[in-house]
Amino acid sequence: MRRTALAALCLAATATTALTGCLPGEDKADSGPKTPARSSEPSTPSTPSTPRDPFAGQSGGEIAERAIKATTGASSLRMKGGIPDEESGGVIRIDMALNKKGECAGTMSVGGQGEAELIKTGDTVYMKYDEAFLRAQSEGESKADTDAAVAMLAGKWTKMSAKGQDAQDIASFCDLNTVLGDAEDGHSDATRGKTTTVDGTPATVLHEKDGKDSYTLYVATEGEPYVLRVDSTSAEDPGTLTFGDYDEPVPAQRPAGEILDLDALGG
Repeated sequence: MRRTALAALCLAATATTALTGCLPGEDKADSGPKTPARSSEPSTPSTPSTPRDPFAGQSGGEIAERAIKATTGASSLRMKGGIPDEESGGVIRIDMALNKKGECAGTMSVGGQGEAELIKTGDTVYMKYDEAFLRAQSEGESKADTDAAVAMLAGKWTKMSAKGQDAQDIASFCDLNTVLGDAEDGHSDATRGKTTTVDGTPATVLHEKDGKDSYTLYVATEGEPYVLRVDSTSAEDPGTLTFGDYDEPVPAQRPAGEILDLDALGG
């Protein structure tokens, strides 16, 4: 049985969990890449005054498929939200801009304990961790080892080859084609709901079930029918993702100043 289009789109959130095994310390992570922006907390949809229906005569499934096509056809987007992380027991929060060139820039965090910034451009991955993040990452390590990691890494930009084993998961997450690839092959039996707004943008609400899992999709009713938000009550992949800044440039530039070469240290 094929996964529905909405369920496939929700899997984009689970891709963030792969990053938690690529950060310094243990396999558990508190991660968070940074793109200059508003809060990563998704806003609560509100009801618009006089909605106009650009989807008149279309079923929920037809609207969903149009939305998935528009979203996966974008050259870049920004993804924000949070999903539970089984390994750490916390919530991974992400605020990330990424494109189909494999570039990304943003922040990640787990359980609200610190933050990590991530930039990938070309064949290089740059990351910067704050002290709280590193200490959470080092749970179970000796105080001496943790203090040494903090002294060496906290607040400093690091770099490693995107082709190296330690950075492969990060590199794949930064590729929008990879993150949203499964959604292109989905189908939808969504039903139409009310009209609302997401971050001030008018949207049509769609509801879909995939077995025991339920998904709610918010589709823009102005301009391209982009996906603005997905809520999942899936037992495996619960959480909320918001999408925006479609086709905007990704601020993936090499950080200024001194950069610590992790490949050289490990070499």
